[in-house]
Amino acid sequence: MQDTPDLNALPSQEDCIAAVRAWLAERPSQPLAYLHSFGCQLNVADGEKLTGLLQAMGYGLTDDVERASLILYNTCAVRENAEDRVFGTLGSIKHLKARDPGLILCVTGCMTAQESVAEKIRRSYPYVDIVLGSSAVQRLAPMLYAHMHGMRHAWDIQTYTDIPEGVPTVRESSFKAAVPIMYGCNNFCTYCIVPYVRGRERSRAPQDILAEVRGLVRDGYKEIMLLGQNVNSFRGDDQIPDFPALLRAIDQIEGEFWIRFMSSHPKDASPALMDALLECRHVAKHLHLPVQSGSDEILRRMNRRYTTARYLEEIAYLRDRDPDFSITTDLIVGFPDETEADFEATLDIVRRVRYDNMYAFIYSKRTGTKAALLPDGVSDAEKSARMGRLLALQREIAEENNRRFLGRTLTVLVDGTSKKRPGSLTGRSSENMLVEFPGDPALIGQFAEVRIDRTRSGALFGEIV
Repeated sequence: MQDTPDLNALPSQEDCIAAVRAWLAERPSQPLAYLHSFGCQLNVADGEKLTGLLQAMGYGLTDDVERASLILYNTCAVRENAEDRVFGTLGSIKHLKARDPGLILCVTGCMTAQESVAEKIRRSYPYVDIVLGSSAVQRLAPMLYAHMHGMRHAWDIQTYTDIPEGVPTVRESSFKAAVPIMYGCNNFCTYCIVPYVRGRERSRAPQDILAEVRGLVRDGYKEIMLLGQNVNSFRGDDQIPDFPALLRAIDQIEGEFWIRFMSSHPKDASPALMDALLECRHVAKHLHLPVQSGSDEILRRMNRRYTTARYLEEIAYLRDRDPDFSITTDLIVGFPDETEADFEATLDIVRRVRYDNMYAFIYSKRTGTKAALLPDGVSDAEKSARMGRLLALQREIAEENNRRFLGRTLTVLVDGTSKKRPGSLTGRSSENMLVEFPGDPALIGQFAEVRIDRTRSGALFGEIV
């Protein structure tokens, strides 16, 4: 096979899986694969499918990069420092390739969907054997097949629009599962690279989603996280046309489980969605609704396509029906030329909504986005000072909010042991509150009823009822 073969002439994925498996079976011992996924939960979900494909092709798995005969990095492109970490990692493992020329190095994910990044890998890291774009699930087996048939650099950074169904998946957890319901993004927020590396929005068929969730519930999974760059943009069929309808359809599945989802865009957050959140028995009582800024001018320059007034109407629609409903958000501090008045508007919306938690970030320029071209007269010191003020306000609000749970008994999905307090377990309530309590580790993966007796800004504490 030539260095630049016709990629469309390769065998089907199924035939490539069988061929690679037969090739690996000739080894004296089972080869091991090391996979590391950077970034968001969608990337982690892709990594679970890539792990399933590696096992289907005959690889064992290892957490020790030194023992691997195949190393796969599933990358993230949201921030440039994430790319820098990957490049640093590639440099640090060069000696492994020198020690074992038969070692296969593969880089995939959102980062490699950018031609400039792929070219940098080609130029500066020529020992990388396989480079795939964000559609790696469809192309991993064919590219491995091509590599094993003499293709020195097996590269395919195209963005494919077909949706991978029926791919073997190895879950990282035995009780919490991520289920992508759509891929890509049409929003083009000016600070975000995702639409350029993940492609346009495309939704899975509702029946495929329902079949996957039924299987997970049947296997004992307690939490199903529905994933998409903007789940509110999900489009189905005549029976299940949109995301609220999908939530209601999943809610009809019998079993003991919670439904969560992310991310949800305010421009598409409809009353029908809020009604589904309130009325569905399996949907967790928590909404993560990223506002990003409290300034309408900043939102306009971010291309968010909603105003703070509309955002507050959406919150009011939910809170008027359930004042206790938990709401969290994302915020960006220091967007280019953010004024003090813009920032004060952000503090104001935090005071008005009173979020239970937030994920706040200081804006960092992302090459390839429109915002990277905007002038910015705000110093790094000022941005850091504003972040400090925002976090101090949120800690105060969270501490006050958490007191509403004192004396109440919450259902908690136990997910681990406390790192700070031996003998204690941790978990999340339906409201997505972190709860810590003494208990037997045998409870991990199960629901428990916990009576709350004290609170802090970041967690609730109690005893099993």
